[in-house]
Amino acid sequence: MHTYIGHLRRMVGRKEGVLMEQKEILDILKNSGALLEGHFELRSGLHSDRYFQCANVLRYPRLAARLCDELVEIIKKSAGDGIKVDAVISPAMGGILVGHEVARALDVKHIFAEKQDGKLVMRRFQMTKGESFVIAEDVITRGGRVQETIDIVEAAGGKVAAIAVLVDRSGGKAKFNYPTYSLLKMEPVAYEPVKCPLCAKGFKFVHPGS
Repeated sequence: MHTYIGHLRRMVGRKEGVLMEQKEILDILKNSGALLEGHFELRSGLHSDRYFQCANVLRYPRLAARLCDELVEIIKKSAGDGIKVDAVISPAMGGILVGHEVARALDVKHIFAEKQDGKLVMRRFQMTKGESFVIAEDVITRGGRVQETIDIVEAAGGKVAAIAVLVDRSGGKAKFNYPTYSLLKMEPVAYEPVKCPLCAKGFKFVHPGS
């Protein structure tokens, strides 16, 4: 624990504009408990021996800020002249903390969509036609929640400027019609339930976070 806290303090003290290396990001996720190993059923319904529980790294507010600052820096560098948007929107619940920190880094407001009857909807906020958004999420596998959020923005007459995620566990295979940026790309092995070797061995799966 003391080793990790010391690393956390060094991370927070890094110079602005200096991009982190992928190994450094992966180490942070492992040390914070955000990268778990076992037998998991993912939100997509697939099974895997690895699971990203980004809430475990986001529980450290200053580190959450540093990671999301890094993500915004990646977007700005790619956009050339920077990125100008009206707001950040994220799907609840996993994307809320990421969306809030990305919005802080961009100095814009943050709103979020929530589940109702199994579908993402806007319950607390109103969107104005023509508003431009960054969609922020913690982890994507197939990208279903991000696509639902895209649909919500488009249905309201809004514009999607970019998609920002902490971890793309599809290895870049999840595709959207808008520029997508991530801090880390990984593709842990994922199985259809009927083909899962962990199930075949009788290992019980868990639903992390549930």
